[in-house]
Amino acid sequence: MGALLHPTAVFAAAFAAGMINSVAGGGTLVLFPTLVWVGVSPIVANVTCTAALWPGSIGAMYGFRRELEQSGRWLKMLSAPSLLGGLLGAVLLLRTPDQTFDAIVPYLIGFATCLFAAQESISRLLRWEMAHAQQSRRWWIGAIVFQLLVALYGGYFGAGIGILMLAALGLLGLSDIHQMNALKNFFAVCINLVAAIYFMLFGPVSWSDALVIAIGAIAGGYGGAGLARRVGREAVRRVVIVIGFGMALSLAVSP
Repeated sequence: MGALLHPTAVFAAAFAAGMINSVAGGGTLVLFPTLVWVGVSPIVANVTCTAALWPGSIGAMYGFRRELEQSGRWLKMLSAPSLLGGLLGAVLLLRTPDQTFDAIVPYLIGFATCLFAAQESISRLLRWEMAHAQQSRRWWIGAIVFQLLVALYGGYFGAGIGILMLAALGLLGLSDIHQMNALKNFFAVCINLVAAIYFMLFGPVSWSDALVIAIGAIAGGYGGAGLARRVGREAVRRVVIVIGFGMALSLAVSP
């Protein structure tokens, strides 16, 4: 990969990811495969994406700060498993042999893309109110374990985690989509922050790529949002789905 082509491709993918996240979500499904395509090993690509992109969740979380003020019980019960799961996922990633991770990456991308493709259906299901959910001690233990597993996946491979958390919160009995988005963004910050810190201390972060990604994602989020809106949310979603499945297939059949 040429010296100029590599950063150009990474910047373009990060710009697209920032633009996509501003209107549809799922930008990591474009950025992560691009890093692999330009020659970055899958583990380094995953670590670098997490280290470079996690601050973006803070702005989203701040936008739902009013809903967070009404979610004290959920924050109290599920923050610790989010932090612990994110850390365990990060540790597990760095203990996974390169060859093993290379083998499962196509399936991880495929799974995340399936979640993304099913986002609208999941959103409709989440509107069903579970007014009679029995929030007993056993119920809360189940909720904590469920969130721990979601966070474990997020720390290990974060693509699609937002959709997964919305589904989890719906299954746990929440029906207010604004409150669910607020909690999703808060827990995403918890998961990605602890994973990013661990990766920065012990992981093989590609700092040159991380800097390009951060700049590109910010530029895409602000400068590209207008273009994405003109193209249309559904068109952007379709592009992400095609890219996600295409990259999963490409990595699965590559030697």
